[in-house]
Amino acid sequence: MIELKPLCPGFGLETRDVDLAGALSDEAFAEIERAFYAGQVLVLRGQSLTPAQFVAFARRLGPPQPHVIDQFHHPADANILILSNVKKDGQPTGLQDAGSYFHTDYSYLQVPARATTLYSVAVPKVGGHTLFANQQAAYDDLPQAMKTRIEPLVGIHHYGNRNDLDERSRTVASPLSAAQKAKMPVITHRIARPHPVTGRKALYAVSGSAFGIVGMPDDEARDLLDELARHSTQARYQYSLAYGVGDVVVWDNASLLHSATLVDPDDARTLWRITVLESSAAGAAPQLLAASYASGTM
Repeated sequence: MIELKPLCPGFGLETRDVDLAGALSDEAFAEIERAFYAGQVLVLRGQSLTPAQFVAFARRLGPPQPHVIDQFHHPADANILILSNVKKDGQPTGLQDAGSYFHTDYSYLQVPARATTLYSVAVPKVGGHTLFANQQAAYDDLPQAMKTRIEPLVGIHHYGNRNDLDERSRTVASPLSAAQKAKMPVITHRIARPHPVTGRKALYAVSGSAFGIVGMPDDEARDLLDELARHSTQARYQYSLAYGVGDVVVWDNASLLHSATLVDPDDARTLWRITVLESSAAGAAPQLLAASYASGTM
């Protein structure tokens, strides 16, 4: 049994009882996966991983999807995106600012992200936290009239941050080349989206990549999305996660918003990131997890 400790009231779990570099049995992984869905954010402290070991763990969560910003893929495996403010010979070694605004990873893809996992390689002396906002709790707290209003609505998504389109800004979504932009079509997802495994509803990506709502005038859609974003990122729904060297963090993109925090460019920070997709190709596992959740055994 893995000893789990809460990170904060309402969501988030951590443990020091897991060694991802060793042989992880199916039973042990199933326990980790249950903790992941129960906590929405799961921190596995004190790991020491090679790129291959990190990728092997991520693959058990779902199919990895290399990030569209391919210039910062890890040389050992393109599934790993290097997030870093460290420079070598004057050149960046990784993506410096990865989403310094509330968003949901890969919500601009037709098959969105199941989980994002970060492996902390170098921790700055000050800051470098990730902020999480619980979108299941935010949905639950909406007035019934708002739940009824948004139930049929479908959000329009594409790569970027609707509140900052200036590619020179440090808080804009990381700029893409013309070729990279061509890979990013317009996508739609429900605003009140049932979780693909547990079935529990959450506000989905109402901040970040949501640029409109199907069938709604642009100004009205933006006003509604902004209202939902303000509600869902209130301090009462947030948790600020601090990293230690070697920590592996896994979070549930279907039920959370998250935001990186900016750090001093001269204060070294490096993480490896892998994002895995939701997938029907995962076989019976999601259905079994859903059944466990519904029966109260999860």
